[in-house]
Amino acid sequence: MEQLDAFENYLHRFIERIIDFIPDLIGAVLLLIIGWWLIKFVLKYVRKMFQKRQTDKALENFIVTILNWGMKIMLFIMVINQIGIETTSLIAALGAAGLAVGLALQGSLSNFAGGVLIILLKPFRLGDWIEVNGVSGSVKEITLFYTKLNTFGNQLAVLPNGELSNENIINYSGEGIRRDAITIRITYNSDIKKAREILLSLMQEQEGIMKDPAPAVVVGDLTESSVNLSVRFWAANENFWECHWYTLEQAPKRLGEAGVEIALPQREIHLVSGDSDQTGQELVKSPRE
Repeated sequence: MEQLDAFENYLHRFIERIIDFIPDLIGAVLLLIIGWWLIKFVLKYVRKMFQKRQTDKALENFIVTILNWGMKIMLFIMVINQIGIETTSLIAALGAAGLAVGLALQGSLSNFAGGVLIILLKPFRLGDWIEVNGVSGSVKEITLFYTKLNTFGNQLAVLPNGELSNENIINYSGEGIRRDAITIRITYNSDIKKAREILLSLMQEQEGIMKDPAPAVVVGDLTESSVNLSVRFWAANENFWECHWYTLEQAPKRLGEAGVEIALPQREIHLVSGDSDQTGQELVKSPRE
């Protein structure tokens, strides 16, 4: 009889706690639903704001990601607090766990810090052609941990942001225009003035080559077998390679038609004769350009 009364008392207290818990549970569910909807609304509004201002896409993704995770963590803490779970000890436990994970993932944290620096300092943007640590390509995507490049051969190069932020980066697209310097080698008995006029005319007829700064042809070097002319011009990024290839193709053709001789690499071979030990030896010199 006493056991039955004890069981009834236990059941009665359990039901009372369930009844008292129901309002908190309903409040937590409503808070979760409303909070989740507000997070989506805020993120959508932030994206529209970035699009109206035409902000860099990488910066937009970075801000949205931070807001998304930050608001979801806050919502989670509010929901469990509404249920009645003590959040102070939970936050302390999460902090300790975060420290342990941070120590275990130092490389990833380095990549994260590098990604933040790249996004904020903007050494390059999406679509820029860059070269770093022997790898060159068009920037396809900038994430918090990695930067993805499309190489010339359409391979995908994935570079860790931690290393990328500490390397020397060459951004070929950053300034909008580029200068080319093509070396054309002619013989010493050729008319340098005539060759310069032909090459200048070749550049002036191309619409993609800028008139200001004006193209120029200068004597870049005097070697043992040739006079090296440096053909220099400026062009917008979208016209650069077309002008480069056309000039490289037409320059020797136009010079040859005008009687200007193109210098070719030379190789000198000397036969050394003397005593019996040296007879038949050959000394081969490297090509003279």
